Amino acid sequence: MRTDLDHLPPQKQRELERVVQLIFEEFDDAFALARHDWKKAGRILKVILYGSYARGTWVDEPHTAKGYRSDFDLLMIVSDKRLTDRVKYWAKLDERLMREYGVTGTLQTPVNFIVHTLQEVNDGLAHGRYFFMDVKAEGIAVYQSDDTELHTPKPKTATQALAMAQEYFDEWFPLAIQRFEISKLGQERGFLKPAAFDLHQTTEFLYHCVLLVCTFYTPHNHNLAFLRTQAERIDARLTYVWPRDTKRDRARFEKLKDAYVKARYSKHYRVTKDELEWLNAQVEELGRVVHEVCSERIEKLRTDASKFP
Repeated sequence: MRTDLDHLPPQKQRELERVVQLIFEEFDDAFALARHDWKKAGRILKVILYGSYARGTWVDEPHTAKGYRSDFDLLMIVSDKRLTDRVKYWAKLDERLMREYGVTGTLQTPVNFIVHTLQEVNDGLAHGRYFFMDVKAEGIAVYQSDDTELHTPKPKTATQALAMAQEYFDEWFPLAIQRFEISKLGQERGFLKPAAFDLHQTTEFLYHCVLLVCTFYTPHNHNLAFLRTQAERIDARLTYVWPRDTKRDRARFEKLKDAYVKARYSKHYRVTKDELEWLNAQVEELGRVVHEVCSERIEKLRTDASKFP
């Protein structure tokens, strides 16, 4: 696996160094008072940069109208399955990365990360999951505890890939439609907070659908902002679903993102009928684009399977 970052500007290289420093600071703090042997032996084995900054296709245009910035996408490989629990062991890192980007300005690039064991990554490669194959092919190790290589990928046959993609689509897209209908029913009856949660679930299921159909992988994450960035790497059409030009538009997306927790548990969460109507239109458009992208992907796999079964 590559380890060089020469294609990145010096400022981005320094930022990555800072991010890795934060990862280890928070990891060490989380286990400073560990009493169980497995926690004491817990380690980060690798930190791998993947996505646009690994490929050299990132966008960094904060001063344009849309102010779009690509994220640092990081895969952290840990020594124990229990260490992949994001809520227990990685929530403070999440908060700190967001604070250093959004509040203090120490970081100029947003950061997304996923956590898996080495076995999970190698299993993904063994089962021909495109996401892990791309990480293996394009990823850059910004930290390694040793020089252990990831396993050699075993791509699926075209017929196998078609069957898996179709199965994912047939499972996840109808689930999204069902939650959308439930949300609309709640809105009609004035149950706005539960309707916001169901609209969040609709959006989450749509992102899981397109990620699974196109990459055979989706992160175990309910954060719509994170899922959105992962999905938008697949097809540019997904980028244009959510308007980012105005503060109001961005705030509405944030309200949808927050609905997963706050619409259920916070008495301070408020959402209006007008906001939900606007969100309905955007989620409906997301569904249309996801259906289009997935259908094109499945059709391509069907063509490949007919030529190279």
